[in-house]
Amino acid sequence: MNTNVNYKLNSDECGMGFTLKLIGGKWKPLILWTLSENGTQRNGEIRRFIPSITNKMLAQSLRELEDDGLISRKDYKTTPPRVEYTITEKGKSLDPILDLMCVWGFEHDPSLSSCKIK
Repeated sequence: MNTNVNYKLNSDECGMGFTLKLIGGKWKPLILWTLSENGTQRNGEIRRFIPSITNKMLAQSLRELEDDGLISRKDYKTTPPRVEYTITEKGKSLDPILDLMCVWGFEHDPSLSSCKIK
């Protein structure tokens, strides 16, 4: 590490700051991962993959991911309600980042058995 460099990182002017704004937090990477690996899913299917997420946090995260163009939402306007979520091309472009996060965690936590969820 170079200690002679004298600058401050401004997260508003940094690609990492922008990326973290879109996918930061505990749940968004997991939601993107399951949609990328398993394709279109309904709310309950996502919850089965992430059982510790609350309904409120799932709804909020899905809304934010949709607003940011990383997933799309299809509402079938039926009773009972049927809504499906799909990762967009913009969201799929995060696959290399999500894969690296998974591999890094697997390599540094010996209790993990696999990165794949299929």
